[in-house]
Amino acid sequence: MLKSILCFFMAASIMMLSGCATDHHSVAEHRMTMVTSGDVSLATQTYAWHETMFSIHTANKMDEEELKRHLRQSVDKLMASKGYVLVANNQNPQMTVGFGMALESEMSDMEILAKAGLVPGLSTQDVSDEYEKGSVLIAFFNPRINQPFWRVLAQGFTDPHKTVVNREVKFDELANMMLSNIPDVH
Repeated sequence: MLKSILCFFMAASIMMLSGCATDHHSVAEHRMTMVTSGDVSLATQTYAWHETMFSIHTANKMDEEELKRHLRQSVDKLMASKGYVLVANNQNPQMTVGFGMALESEMSDMEILAKAGLVPGLSTQDVSDEYEKGSVLIAFFNPRINQPFWRVLAQGFTDPHKTVVNREVKFDELANMMLSNIPDVH
């Protein structure tokens, strides 16, 4: 099931590029919404991964470590391309980055709102039961006060029965889409 979270992000990326859906079943896969909160201009040159904010809520716990690794790898690539430098937590990073992923069957919008403070609220109206809503949160923190100064939350639909072929590419596309507003620091 965890592999399915990525399917909706790939489909959403393709939909954003092409601007159309081809049939009724693919419409749900192409529906996506994102919401951001905070001041992205506070992003600073060095960052580390948050020591505790990296949770995944899905029915299949087997893939959690792999999903964490793929998302971190994709975010690291994007951050490096924008001039940010990954450092260890003991090297006094100027900011920390955390994330969370959840399928609706494991975490409702109300639970996401309570934990993250925002939710895009993607409607499930007219969506077949074969699809499930998935959510991904990325947050930037001030490590001195451990409060997020910027966060982005994306939601879309996935067919939990589909497999993901090119996982790294899909994570790269997701990171690029979610972090497109992060300023360059070159």
